[in-house]
Amino acid sequence: MEDTSIPTENYAYVMKSLGKLELQKRSLPAAPGPFDAIVAPKKTGLCGSDMHIFFEGRAGESVFDEPFVLGHESAGVVAQVGSRVTSLKVGDRVAMEPGLACLRCEFCKSGSYGQCGSMQFAAADGYDGTLQGFYTIPADVCYKLPGNVSMEEGALVEPLAVAVMAIHSVAKMAHNANVAVFGAGPVGLLTMAVAKALGARRILAIDVNKDRLEFAKTYAATDVHLSIPKKDGEDNSTYSKRHAEHIMEKFGFGERGEAIDLVVECAGPEVCVQTGIWLVKRRGMCVQVGAGPAHLTIPMSIFVNKEVKLIGSLRYGPGCYSLAIDLVRQGRINLKPLLTHRVSFNDADKAFHITKAGRGEDGKMVIKTIIDGPPPGF
Repeated sequence: MEDTSIPTENYAYVMKSLGKLELQKRSLPAAPGPFDAIVAPKKTGLCGSDMHIFFEGRAGESVFDEPFVLGHESAGVVAQVGSRVTSLKVGDRVAMEPGLACLRCEFCKSGSYGQCGSMQFAAADGYDGTLQGFYTIPADVCYKLPGNVSMEEGALVEPLAVAVMAIHSVAKMAHNANVAVFGAGPVGLLTMAVAKALGARRILAIDVNKDRLEFAKTYAATDVHLSIPKKDGEDNSTYSKRHAEHIMEKFGFGERGEAIDLVVECAGPEVCVQTGIWLVKRRGMCVQVGAGPAHLTIPMSIFVNKEVKLIGSLRYGPGCYSLAIDLVRQGRINLKPLLTHRVSFNDADKAFHITKAGRGEDGKMVIKTIIDGPPPGF
């Protein structure tokens, strides 16, 4: 049975310094605004950005400089709604899209609210996240979970929406496309799953981790490739071209005809971006999801010669959460195999170390670690 109780007190895990969480008792949240909801987070998944901030103090452009609460992949129970909210009621189980846009700028008005310059995103840029008893959020970005979707699965709707954004909204992947995905971590695996659910023909998973590739093959990939090693003294650009040629020969892909129509880069390293450009078909598309180094070199001559489209994909946009939930509801995407490890709210810091180690105390590979919300009477 799921815990759908609403806490009577508000506890939060605050990141005080690198690698350190502190449990704090906070005041109960203020009454919600007329269009807001207060949600009691019950399940929170650890994201790569949480990990980078916790251990390194930085994730992309978000830098840790003062104590705040981590967590943004969350689902929970509605505890209170504002006076003008009609879409939710107390007790509803919801997945939360954890960003507050201004809704007034040119990007918000055009539907590209992910590019809002005033975006307040959970667990980024100093804004508190969801590892706490209550989280106040606009009601219109709370999505009710169908009866056959658990709150654990609801927590994974956030990274699934990232994958929907890349495949459906940004790439607009054609039916029967051949897709290559660099990185077989949670977002990469979910990207493969979305590509499969939306009609991809072949899905090639590329990674340096053999265990993750074995999982990918059982989950959503039709083909897997363990990256070949560099030669002594070989620079990234030379290696990337050689690697792409190796992949094309191995799987029978060319620059035309039977080729990779779409590359989605979910890992970040420079060599993955470079290899993807060499690998994709002429006039193909490369979508960049992974937040890699601030600066890197791309093979400009072949990029121009092949007329490759290279575009970034940030988080999610209109319709991504709804489509993500519906794909799970219909059984077209199964999130359960990704839910490999769980920890109680009391042991929240343990989740970070399990995820970093890559294997839990049970010896099993970690894909996604879920942290429970505060238990009843905590």
